[in-house]
Amino acid sequence: MRLAELTTSGVGGEAGEFIRAESEAELIEAVQATDAAGEELLIIGGGSNLLVADQGFHGTVLQIASQGYTVSSQDRCGGASVVVQAGHPWDELVKETVLHAWSGLEALSGIPGLTGATPVQNVGAYGAEVAQTIAAIRVWDRQLGRITTFSHSEIGFAYRDSLLKRATTGGSPRYVVLTVEFQLALGRMSAPVRYAELAGKLGVAIGERAYATDVRKAVLELRAAKGMVLDPEDRDTYSTGSFFTNPIVPRAWGEKLPAAAPRYPVENPGGEGVVKLSAAWLISHSGFDKGFGSELTEGRASLSTKHSLAVTNRGAARTEDLLAVARAVRDGVQREFGITLEPEPLLIGCAL
Repeated sequence: MRLAELTTSGVGGEAGEFIRAESEAELIEAVQATDAAGEELLIIGGGSNLLVADQGFHGTVLQIASQGYTVSSQDRCGGASVVVQAGHPWDELVKETVLHAWSGLEALSGIPGLTGATPVQNVGAYGAEVAQTIAAIRVWDRQLGRITTFSHSEIGFAYRDSLLKRATTGGSPRYVVLTVEFQLALGRMSAPVRYAELAGKLGVAIGERAYATDVRKAVLELRAAKGMVLDPEDRDTYSTGSFFTNPIVPRAWGEKLPAAAPRYPVENPGGEGVVKLSAAWLISHSGFDKGFGSELTEGRASLSTKHSLAVTNRGAARTEDLLAVARAVRDGVQREFGITLEPEPLLIGCAL
């Protein structure tokens, strides 16, 4: 099995062994067998946040494909408690929550991948993060050989980070997510809109609410315009999404940038005296236009023609082509602003 067939960027070499687990029991059994054999393990879901080396992965690749969700409780006081299998497609879940009038996930529409991956990266977009709605997760602890449940406070969420991510090495996690429990408010109105671009499209002020159906529709349109909704006919969507995270820097450092440079408050613990910058702004103001990199890779890879934050496979690209574009961008931003951009996807068997 070529990992290029399992990743949204369409690159990556062969898997040493490939296993698809369609239930929680199959998932645990496969992990136990791989660990008992002393083999390397790579967990893959939707493949939207992985960049795998052209040489592939010589150990076992385990694809999580468990699907479905249950509603463990639903009332006006506590809202809806929804327990979701790790392999359930994320955007299908978001669509279901909007249709059922469970509020809180609508701004995260259109993000590719599976539900079990969302707490690992603390997936976020348009002012929302999954940390705002996750109540608990159940995991298989490979070190202790047992199922463990983490409450929200124990997951250690931060910007694009969590305990789960920090306990992952080379794509091989200590904690394999089995289910994710969301606590969602009841109602057809969205959570407060926190992102200026989305608020403008909806015609509301920041902090106001809109119908969740309208928020979902607006987010899907915004993402599609940036090549961030998967489309087999659109080469701009053959990527890992945003390749770089927005850098968090000391506030004094951020004040050295031009006044027009976007700055966002950091709400996570320990965020005093720091500010979050826009990686897309830094890239475009370091001389990298949309579509940059085509000449560098003989047309095989480039920045998206719709959004400067995505590195895309234009057809027949190799992993090294995407990395070449990303390296050029990272180095250019470093030269221009003295800020080193960090990759958002997991790099498996390769390095930036």
